Order: sequence, then C-alpha cells, then structure tokens
Amino acid sequence: MRLEQWIEYTEEVKEAKRLGKPIVALESTIISHGMPYPQNVNTARDVEQIIRDHGAVPATIGIINGKIKIGLTRDELEFFAVSQEIEKVSRRDLPYILTMNKNGATTVAATMICAKMAGIDIFVTGGIGGVHLEGENTLDISADLTELAQTNVAVVCAGAKSILDIERTLEYLETRGVPVIGYKTDDFPAFYTRTSGFKVDYRIDTPNQMATLIKTKWELGLHGGLVIANPVPEEDAMEESKVQEAIDTALEQAKIKGIKGKKVTPFLLNKVKELTGGISLQTNIALVKHNAEAGAKIAVALNKLSG
Repeated sequence: MRLEQWIEYTEEVKEAKRLGKPIVALESTIISHGMPYPQNVNTARDVEQIIRDHGAVPATIGIINGKIKIGLTRDELEFFAVSQEIEKVSRRDLPYILTMNKNGATTVAATMICAKMAGIDIFVTGGIGGVHLEGENTLDISADLTELAQTNVAVVCAGAKSILDIERTLEYLETRGVPVIGYKTDDFPAFYTRTSGFKVDYRIDTPNQMATLIKTKWELGLHGGLVIANPVPEEDAMEESKVQEAIDTALEQAKIKGIKGKKVTPFLLNKVKELTGGISLQTNIALVKHNAEAGAKIAVALNKLSG
C-alpha cells in the first residue's frame, strides 16, 4: 500500500498544497489529552484562525478510523475534544493504530512524522517533551527528542514542559545536533514561565531570519528538526515559585499512584491545573495562541524563500 493511501487531506489543506500556500501543522494530543472540554476545542479553533489571520493555512493532524487526517473539519475537532475512544499516538504506535483502524491523537513526535509525510515544514505546539525527572534512573525520555534529531520539521513551542528535567533535555538535544533557537529571547522558556535558568543556543529576532536559518540547515543536508523557543507573553506567564510548588506536589502524587509512561504528562498537567486554581490552563491557552502567530509568520517567510 502506497503512503498516500494512509493519508486524507481536508479541502482547505488540499487547496493550499495545490496553490503552494504556507501550511502550519498542529497536533491533536493537546485537544484530546491536554485540556478539558470545552476549552480544548475552543482553543483549537482559535489557534487555527490565528494561523489563517497571519497568512498561512492550519493543518491539525490526527488519526480517525486508521487514516491520518492532515487537517480536521469542525466536526472532527469536536470529536477529538469529547471522545473517550482516542489513544495517544507517538512514533511506535502509528503502525498499530493505522492497522487496527483506531482513532489516535498525535503527539509532537507523531505529528512531526505526519507533517513530513505531507510536506509541511513548520509545526506549532505548546511545549516539547523531554527527559523526565529522574530520567537518569528510569530512562524515561520522550520520543519527541529522538524525532527532532531525525525529522526535518521545525517546531515552534514555549520550550519544554516545566514538569521535565530541562537541563538534561537541552543536553540531549545538543548531543543529537538539534539547534535550540530563541525567538526574540536569549533564555530557554519553561512552558508556564518565560525562563528556565538555561540559555538557548542562538537568538533570532525576525521571521525572515528564522526562515533563512531553517532553509540553510536543510540545504546543507543536516537532517533533523529545530526547536524554535517562543516564550509565553509576559502578561500570561506564571510565577516560577508557584509553578514549581505545584509541580513538586503533582510529581509526588504521580509517584504514589504509580503513574508511568505516556500517562505521566496528562496526569501532571491536569494536577498542576487543579493545584493552581486553573491559572496554568489559562497560561497554556495563551502560549499556544502566541506560538500559532509566530509559527504562521515563520511559515509565510519560509514559503516565500522556497517559492
């Protein structure tokens, strides 16, 4: 079976490909496993519109009945927001989910893979996965990092989720040759906060410069993605001490409950939301929208360079 037989495009994305318009990929895990209803579907729709408003075409990626959907309709976005029958899908899960005609929400890693299949270079998400705390003992390292090392997709994010070991995450990316670029910042953000105590590799201040850097990397044959770190707007950022306190409590509860693997991140994000009285959810929504604007501008600039 040819690759194209696994993939279905919405009419909007199909038309964008035909006309050579810039396209921005979006993940579906943030809808099905990252936020409660109805904030999840409202945010998904708002993010898509932000991308359109800045000159690009959104392509939210998910799996329905064993088909990779490049772009989701309004009804399909609603389905991902409310259904309890959606599995979290990373690289290892793709063949099984497709073969068994199941429904799946794509993580950063799986979305990168599907975006590359569809010829999409720019992907917007909330935050990347990374090395989990105590990862030196558990070897719990997100597949997002290995995907970034091998798949040619640039990922716009608010850094790594602050529930992770950010120092080891950055060290892993450095070892695998993945550039960590600060978009208008010298500091690597930690999802809910604008800083993490660590620096980015390089700072870029304009979409055109970022697009040129992306194009140069791949023209040199340097395979793999890029992390484009775009901090949450200052007015939406949380206090580092409050975030850390909530994370420490959430981590302790996860350990007591024996929660492991791909269930850890959704559990921790939900628990942090509870412990912060919903403030972390507001911050999450704000940073995703902010990333969508940056991603759309970079995609437009890259499209002009490649056109």
